[in-house]
Amino acid sequence: MKKISFLLIFCLVLACKSKKVAVDKTAVAAMERLSDVQVDKGQKDKTTALGKQILMTCNTSKFIPFTEKEATAEVRKNMTLQRLSKICAKFQQKYGDFKDLKFVEAYHDKTNQTVIYRYKALYEKKIANKELRITVNKSNQIAAVNSKDWKDVFSDK
Repeated sequence: MKKISFLLIFCLVLACKSKKVAVDKTAVAAMERLSDVQVDKGQKDKTTALGKQILMTCNTSKFIPFTEKEATAEVRKNMTLQRLSKICAKFQQKYGDFKDLKFVEAYHDKTNQTVIYRYKALYEKKIANKELRITVNKSNQIAAVNSKDWKDVFSDK
């Protein structure tokens, strides 16, 4: 009886064993964290200003559209006052007024030659843990703007 019990427990343990997840080493190798010295100060200042401009829309309901020089056609098409207003309504209710952006880090994506700037968005309510991620392409234009829940560890997913 002991042997059967042991065998059943052993089989149960094997069945519950977690699967190993294959890590795509090429994707990890394609992203390089930039040191403070490597970060282009002008580009960082530009993304900070544009990020604040976007999030300040939530407080003021006024948005100055991006120019062709500042952002790609796709970003300009998607970044409208109507779309921002929808998002802002949710954020305002949940987090309160936007206060400031804090630059955290930047990553160089070697695959598509972009730089991803990560900011922690600071709101009135301390429970707000949001990230604003701004991607700049090799033409020095904003290629993407994303808002996510804040995670201390960078993930390109």
